[in-house]
Amino acid sequence: MRLLLDTHVLLWAAAGSDRLSDESRELLEDARHEVRYSAASLWEIAIKSALRRKDFHVDLPLLLATLPAMGLVELPVSGAHAVAVATLPPLHRDPFDRLLIAQSLVEGLTLVTHDRMIRRYQVESHFV
Repeated sequence: MRLLLDTHVLLWAAAGSDRLSDESRELLEDARHEVRYSAASLWEIAIKSALRRKDFHVDLPLLLATLPAMGLVELPVSGAHAVAVATLPPLHRDPFDRLLIAQSLVEGLTLVTHDRMIRRYQVESHFV
């Protein structure tokens, strides 16, 4: 399975948070699965950390250095991803989530998320 982590799931996985179910943690740690995170998630963390959002207070350079050791692969943001955002219906207002949805659609990835709004889109998803 090819997976893309939404930003909160990325943070929870990196922190070893108990907000991830055992099933979700096993899914992410299964070597048979390709697990990716978006460069857009790092951008979101940087912005929201600068705004002093408590749930985004992260040592970003440390996080970036840790992700490869966790077996996670970065997914850059491409022009095709940006264009795909324009094709999405206006169901979700968060621009970062909309970009993650577009990336999932373009790349054929299952989006691992806790955001129930994602269900309104025609995207393969796994809810934590």
